[in-house]
Amino acid sequence: MEQDAYRDAGVDIDLEAAAVKSLISELTYRRSDQFGMASEIGHFAGFISFGKYVLAMAVDGVGTKMLVADAMQDWSTVGIDCIAMNVNDLYVMNLEPVAFVDYIATSALSTEQMRQIGKGLNEGARQSNLSILGGETATLKGLVTGLDLAGACLGIQEREKVITGSAIIPGDVMVGIPSSGIHSNGLTLARRMVEEHGSYAERLPSGTTLGEELLRPTRIYADVLHICAETDVHGMCHITGGGLTNLNRLGAYGYVFESPLVPQEIFEWIATVGDITEPEMYRTFNMGMGYVIILPKEGVQTVQKYYPDARIVGTITSEPGIILKGRRLF
Repeated sequence: MEQDAYRDAGVDIDLEAAAVKSLISELTYRRSDQFGMASEIGHFAGFISFGKYVLAMAVDGVGTKMLVADAMQDWSTVGIDCIAMNVNDLYVMNLEPVAFVDYIATSALSTEQMRQIGKGLNEGARQSNLSILGGETATLKGLVTGLDLAGACLGIQEREKVITGSAIIPGDVMVGIPSSGIHSNGLTLARRMVEEHGSYAERLPSGTTLGEELLRPTRIYADVLHICAETDVHGMCHITGGGLTNLNRLGAYGYVFESPLVPQEIFEWIATVGDITEPEMYRTFNMGMGYVIILPKEGVQTVQKYYPDARIVGTITSEPGIILKGRRLF
């Protein structure tokens, strides 16, 4: 398949970036008192001043993974995904999630579906140690088809402990922490591959069905807060939609991956059946690495104390770009 497989499946990453840039260009108003904005739009989360602290907010949803849940008639884990996609965006700035609200838009309510969604939200809250304060449910027949699940998360941190990536220097190492699988990004392309080349009941070599693998919940990286408290961390990245391009949010550095993590079998299946190039796979999916910590080499042992499956995957250089196994990707 050509390199624009994700666009052909219905998601144009470049158009999305341009559209978001157009939206942001109109967001010029800023509150100017003691609770003013203390960050720029474009990082993983934005925050406001709150005395010695900053209060941060992130918002995200489950996306078209909900369609996989519908096909499988299993909504018990999508709540974990919803919370994970929010809290992981806070962790990258060393922000601690403390509260969450959900938003459900549906064409028709189902008590069983809502019960299962609640079960997953509760488990996500437990894993990330936050409180779900409430939310909103809207029945929007004619406007939406099916059910869309999203949420917003509040985080807090002392101002001087916030990590933005500004401390990154050439010579730092990148430590990759494995994902649990596809997480909640690239599902539009993944679903197309299943619908065109297989079925949700088809089994991968491990014996797991494609449906089960696509529904595997997003890993929540809560222990990075302990890492940041115990060693000097210069930057962190949550690998979501756009794959390795997410690293550019941290600054114009060289991100050189000499030894990337081995992708799980679901990624090999998608690339093989769809004849999708390696660059596009790394531009669409997390490819087995859901989180990256950038720090001096002496801090790697601390990372592995909390994540034994983490390891060094590359280094930081001064020339901007994302390099994978000697090949410039972006």
